[in-house]
Amino acid sequence: MEKFLAQLRAAAEPTRLRLLALCARGAFCVTDLCEVLGQSQPRLSRHLRLLVEAGLLERIPEGANAYFQVPPGANLVHQLLARLPEEDPQLAADRRQAARLAAERARAASDSFRRHGADWDEVRALGLPAEAIEAALLAALPDRPGRVLDIGTGTGRLLELLAGRADSALGVDASRDMLALARARLTERGLGPHCAVRQADMYRLPLPDACFDLVTLQMVLHYAEDPGAALAEAARVLRPDGLMLVLDLGPHGKVELATDHAHRWLGFDDDEMAQWLGGAGCVAPASTEISGPIAVRLWSARRVAGAVPAQPALTF
Repeated sequence: MEKFLAQLRAAAEPTRLRLLALCARGAFCVTDLCEVLGQSQPRLSRHLRLLVEAGLLERIPEGANAYFQVPPGANLVHQLLARLPEEDPQLAADRRQAARLAAERARAASDSFRRHGADWDEVRALGLPAEAIEAALLAALPDRPGRVLDIGTGTGRLLELLAGRADSALGVDASRDMLALARARLTERGLGPHCAVRQADMYRLPLPDACFDLVTLQMVLHYAEDPGAALAEAARVLRPDGLMLVLDLGPHGKVELATDHAHRWLGFDDDEMAQWLGGAGCVAPASTEISGPIAVRLWSARRVAGAVPAQPALTF
């Protein structure tokens, strides 16, 4: 009872209710929240600390920054927010300001990618059939995929597609610029309650064992120094009988992609993918090919109950 009362006391303040309403829609850093609410950083930092201590918000470090969002399963927050009038002028103004800020952040991040010559939308940069690829991914998913992890989430497009079907979806990426685009996408679409992103190394995921029902890796492995280690780490966080989907380029021999796009691998065939997934404790994968200028393949495999990845997960 004491924890419940502490949470009620933490939420019972106008600024903190506004913070909860915003962070239920997406992840924000302190600078963003100061701009939206028009309050000083020391004042908001104190409110955020109280909300985090009460378990109503979670703090996710990312480099020199930290992002705040409503944690999964925070039912009390959603029950409280459901009682707030949607037409409240202050809350409506906060939503408009947050949407404007998200759009600005998205433009700044995408401009940064263009200035530095990075093809952040690689599917389209390579002329691949984006709609056919998305359709194949969605067709391979169960109706209710449960808890989803998208490794190398990029701009968060897959999270957006899964938002209406998954219980929760987390995207991880090593690039802060990519995460800025993904956060802007999710916030603009109001998907914060179900989808989140965070910075992480795919070889050392800061996540417990067997905590996801579905793990996806889309157009990630051809950049990996060690695809087998990346798949072993992905399998570690997948529950027994959970589904792993790997979408990547088939063998293509286009050596210019190694120099122009920093690809480490010129596609993958079924045999090497089966070997890596088998070593990660997954059953032999099924493979589907999507034709295009470069063939794209989708491998699906399930984690075997009790299997231990041949390559142990790295630790911090």
